[in-house]
Amino acid sequence: MAITALSEPPQIHRLRQSKYIDAVRWLPPLSALDRLAVIAVFDSDSDSAAIETHSFAPDPENLTQQSQWFSPSRISSLKTSQSHHKPFVAAATLAGSIHILFGDSMDPASLESELLMPEKALHEGPISCVDIMDGGVECVSVGEDGRVNLVSVGESELSYQRIFDSSGLVSFTTAKWASPSEFATGGYGFSLQWWDQRKPGAAVSQFKGSWQEVP
Repeated sequence: MAITALSEPPQIHRLRQSKYIDAVRWLPPLSALDRLAVIAVFDSDSDSAAIETHSFAPDPENLTQQSQWFSPSRISSLKTSQSHHKPFVAAATLAGSIHILFGDSMDPASLESELLMPEKALHEGPISCVDIMDGGVECVSVGEDGRVNLVSVGESELSYQRIFDSSGLVSFTTAKWASPSEFATGGYGFSLQWWDQRKPGAAVSQFKGSWQEVP
């Protein structure tokens, strides 16, 4: 695949913040005028974590906070999506909880309503990664405890199904949806796994590399 040169160099905006930035995502726009960033922040002075929405204006370079939601624990993974014409955010924490925050269709920056999967329900410890299926129907969560879970997002509650549990023998650090029925996971030791919900029980394929195979 040929790589074409950019007609213009990319513009880099430096926006100083007073807190640690753990993650940042764009909120899916409901109109061409929407440019909303979702930022997971941590304030070391107050030992508090939050998710903030900011409107971005490139000229002049400026972030304007629109809303703030305080998290009970520091955010470990952050994803955004859209369902039924409403943007929403999936946030996983170091305490092991997942929070689904919905924006209003008229005010997408509000992030008012919340669905919760409490601590210890999914993982014994921090959640390493959460990823949302396109369309916002399900999300997959993985952790260093070796668990892989599918979380279904309903209108009023979250439900989950445990896909795999290695009891800590394998640690997962990342996950990514590939199709409505397939996703990939990765972890320490150059390990990659491919999962297919149509073939439950274990990964349908996996690869284990080594440092010697890396050029």
